Order: sequence, then C-alpha cells, then structure tokens
Amino acid sequence: MSVADPVTASSPVPPLAGRATTIGGSPVRDILAVTARPEVINFAGGLPAPELFDVAGIAAAYRDVLADVPRRALQYATTEGEPVLRTALAERYGARGLATGADDLLVTTGSQQALSLLATALIDPGDTVLVESPCYLAALQAFAFAGARVVAVPGDDDGMDPGALDELVARERPKLLYTVPTFQNPTGRTLPGERRAAVAAVAARRGLWIVEDDPYGELRFEGERVPWIASYEGAEDRTVLLGSFSKVMAPGMRLGWLRAPAALRRACAVAKQAADLHTPTVNQLAAARYLADRDLDGHVTRVAAVYRKRRDAMLTGIGDALPEGSTWNRPEGGMFLWARLPTSYDTTALLPQVVGHNVAYVPGAPFYAGTPDPATLRLCFVTQTPEEIGEGLRRLREGLRG
Repeated sequence: MSVADPVTASSPVPPLAGRATTIGGSPVRDILAVTARPEVINFAGGLPAPELFDVAGIAAAYRDVLADVPRRALQYATTEGEPVLRTALAERYGARGLATGADDLLVTTGSQQALSLLATALIDPGDTVLVESPCYLAALQAFAFAGARVVAVPGDDDGMDPGALDELVARERPKLLYTVPTFQNPTGRTLPGERRAAVAAVAARRGLWIVEDDPYGELRFEGERVPWIASYEGAEDRTVLLGSFSKVMAPGMRLGWLRAPAALRRACAVAKQAADLHTPTVNQLAAARYLADRDLDGHVTRVAAVYRKRRDAMLTGIGDALPEGSTWNRPEGGMFLWARLPTSYDTTALLPQVVGHNVAYVPGAPFYAGTPDPATLRLCFVTQTPEEIGEGLRRLREGLRG
C-alpha cells in the first residue's frame, strides 16, 4: 500500500506521558466543583474574600497604565519582569529588613509558576525533596510532576523538627526543602524564629536548597512578625523566597515572584522562557502603578482586620461543631484552621455525608506526603461572614453526626 492509500483501520494514538496518568488532580479543586451550589457554605476553598478586593483602585491602575503607556502595556516584555515592578518589590523587602535588589527578582505568573520553574531548574527524576507534614497540596503536585521522591519531615504543632530535618538530610541527601513557614497551608501554623535559625543552619552545614513560600505572611492578625528564613545566617545563598499578590491584591492578576541567588534565578528565567515567555505586561504595570498610587499596606491591614473577626467566629463555634475529643489550632493570621477529630473518624469518608448538609471542608489526607492522618481536616475561615460561619458550623455539627 502506498502512503497515499486510505487507511482502512485506525491505529491508536501514542499514549500520554507517564506522569500525566500517574499524578492525580487537586482534591481541593474537585471538592470546589462538587460544592459550587450557592446554598453550600464552603469552608473548603483557599480563596480570598472577593468583596474585599480594592476593585476601584485596581481598575484605576489599569486605566492609567492603558492611558499613559498603552503600547508598552500591550507589548511583549522581558522574561525577568518589568523593572518598575521588580524595583517596587525590592523596596518592599528592604523596608522589612531583607536587603534586595530589583535584579534579585524574577516575576512569575503566580507563585505556583515559581514552584514549577524551580522544579524544572533543580529536580532531576529520582531526586529527593523534603516537605513539611502536612504540606501545601499544589507543591506536592509540582514536585511529583518533576519526578521527585517526596519525603516528609516530622514535626509537631509548631512545624517541622530541625533535629529530624538534620537526620533526614544526612540520610536522604535531598536536593531541596520546601516550606510555608508563616500561616502554613493547610495548618495555619507558624514556624518559630528559633526553628527557622536551626533550619538555616542545617541547610548551610549539610548543603541544601530552601524554598520558602510566603503567600500569607502579610495577613497577620496578632503576635509579632517572624523574619523570613532567608534572612537568617547560613540561608542567604541557598534560599529561594516566593511571594504573591494573590492573597493581598487579587488572585486573578496572577502575579507572583521569586527572590533567588543569581545562578538559580537565571535557570528559572530560561525555564520561564520555555513556559510562557513572560508574565502579562499589562498586569505587571498595573500592579506597579497600584503600589505607586495606593496604600497596599493600609489595604492589607483592613483586610486582616476583617479576617480576624472571621477567624474569631470560627474559633467561637468550632468546639460545638466538632465531636468531643477533637483538637484544633489558633492561627495568628492567614486563612486556614486545622482540626483533628478522634481517631475513629475518617474525614474523607464523611465528606459526602457532610456535603449533604450543605457545608464542606477539605479532608486532611491529601496534604500528606507520607502516611496520612485520616482524622484531620482544613477549614478556610476568610470567605464567609461571621454569621455564615456560625451557620456553617451548625451544619457541620449535624453533618458529622449523620
């Protein structure tokens, strides 16, 4: 048969890559899809409260940029990011005690892209990555897609144990440690300063990259700010600090960044060129204009005050909502509260029953790289009003009782 002859039988198309079939989707996204009905009080999301967005200020920033520099705003830009935005971000770090230059930063399409770029630049298939237990779910996905072997560092209610970290690094020879040390997702906990110093010392002594993800750190309600791990002795030349506007400005702008040593930053820039060339110019310029013309810190302070009332509402009602013998934490900021039910409970198995009462949470099991704790769950307290939180907790009590 010649190449021009018609094919009488279809041949199968080549298969998907192995990682595309072995790495699952996000259980959080799956839950949100199931619970999208308006009557559901949804504690499952990790979404900032949309009614608190500074819509007028952001809209003005876009209008001004499109009026003043339309050709630049709508044109291609450098991969590293708009200099005016990187300069503004560097100044914000400097004002908080972490000396940073504009050239230390790479703008990314959300900090989630920064994780993917780092996985591409740092991880070869089979490399070991250390994470917290439990850990931010999308980080587990990014590292799994890169072919990493992911190992959890033991810890307690204050976060990872530096002694256990030291032993794991010596034994496993990991490429990097990933951590959300401030108002962690999913637990809401914050790693104390003395542990941060110890983590930095382990990285310096053993030879280890630290990826410090900080999307929630500005949302503090109470207590004293804890310095970034990147600022501790020994961590300066081996820490990548990730930031984002998603929780303090607007997630739809998809603006994040990474602060990294030069060689790694350049490698991430090359990876970004292959991924999307650059983050949208108009979004970067609008964010820079917003920082120049508006008081972002004042806006964040107002948002945090509202979130504190919502956290307090959840803390007030959660004792009646959960079964006797349950425990939960008191986050000093951020968006999440972590709870543990008695060991006889399985929050994954219970979720459909609870959703039947028009309320939802995220089971804790998917957040574990190692053996999961099936009795855990994550509650997001920022999206609902205090009154809605009270009603949601009442429904949760009924749903858990069956």
